[in-house]
Amino acid sequence: MIWNPERETMSRSELEALQLELLREQVAWAYENVPFYRQAFRARGLVPKDIRSLEDLQKIPFTRKSDFRDNYPFGLLAVPRREVIRIHASSGTTGKPTVVAYTREDLETWKEVCARNLVAAGITDEDTVQIAMGYGLFTGGLGWHYAAEHIGAAVVPTSSGHTKRQIMLIQDFETTVFCCTPSYAIYLAEQAEEMGVDLRETKLRIGIHGAEPWSEGMRKEIARRLGVDPIDTYGLSEVMGPGVSGECTYHSGLHINEDHFLVEIIDPQTEEPLPYGEQGELVITTLTKKALPLLRYRTGDITRLDPAPCACGRTMMRMERVSGRTDDMLIVRGVNVFPSQIETVLLQVEGVQPHYVIIVDRERGALDDLEIWVEVSEDIFSDDIGRLRDLQRQAEFEIREMLGISARVKLVEPHSIERSMGKSKRVIDRRDVY
Repeated sequence: MIWNPERETMSRSELEALQLELLREQVAWAYENVPFYRQAFRARGLVPKDIRSLEDLQKIPFTRKSDFRDNYPFGLLAVPRREVIRIHASSGTTGKPTVVAYTREDLETWKEVCARNLVAAGITDEDTVQIAMGYGLFTGGLGWHYAAEHIGAAVVPTSSGHTKRQIMLIQDFETTVFCCTPSYAIYLAEQAEEMGVDLRETKLRIGIHGAEPWSEGMRKEIARRLGVDPIDTYGLSEVMGPGVSGECTYHSGLHINEDHFLVEIIDPQTEEPLPYGEQGELVITTLTKKALPLLRYRTGDITRLDPAPCACGRTMMRMERVSGRTDDMLIVRGVNVFPSQIETVLLQVEGVQPHYVIIVDRERGALDDLEIWVEVSEDIFSDDIGRLRDLQRQAEFEIREMLGISARVKLVEPHSIERSMGKSKRVIDRRDVY
């Protein structure tokens, strides 16, 4: 089933004609109503009429997260405050939060794009959707909430945390769809197992996951322990929230809602555009946002694009699952490493659990030192020391073979690595202290 066939199955030529029309309107809107963009254009000698083709997008300067901080809280607004009916913000863990705002029209757009993602995942008005994403300033919970209601599904707005209650409600309300971060899905499974509850015997059938990079190995682990089809979704609060893209049941990439978001891939170092199929940083231009239009926003997320139509019938561009962020990428002894790559290797080693932390250190004047703490299953941890040593050596060997770097692997007992109700912190980089 396709939620909006007229848009989601457009030919590439029809779509690009629509994108150009919307791009020119959005550029003019931003130029006329946001002083930041007007100044940025004038600094380059640009005016909106200079954008005559989709290729002209590259003339426009980038927008960065720092621009939100520099214009905090409402300096990027393109509408009067009386037209704003919703305000969201990031967590602000590294300073002032990133503030985003929505007009009534923006909220309708958000509801529409999220509804497309849910329907692509196989969700219908027969489903009961339990949303264990945070409600409040975080966009995740409310984004999925209104979309699920929009397609006629029943919504259980549990928000994050209270895991034992989540499990009880899954059983009692016969929940069929569970929305959460991938790492929380694993934690949910752990808690259920400790309670003697087999989630595979409940009505659960679909998992909607996002908000953090995760590997194919993590998908298989979630599917095995929860008995669901885990669906990857992508969004970010600055652009809209969830709903930028999402997988269909073919799991062949995340369908981008290209009639609302124009995407590019650039080399994060040179800032030059890269062709389809090459991995780089995702850049997004909003095409329909009114309250807070964004032109060429550097997301920091690493992926690649595929313009080929999908077997499901949707014709919009697909993006590969995000493998990491430019600010999460570790350079260890000259080798670029993402946490998701280490996760992929670890989950191929039988006996280890999908809970790990990566510690990068450097003694003064010495080479980078990489240590990975990873939990093992209860039966292995209580087994003889020789078996643990063999498992440790195997994990170290696989990392060296797959990533080309050496790392020390420390096997730790179950439940010793801190769990998160939201996004997991995977990396501790101590090199800056020297």
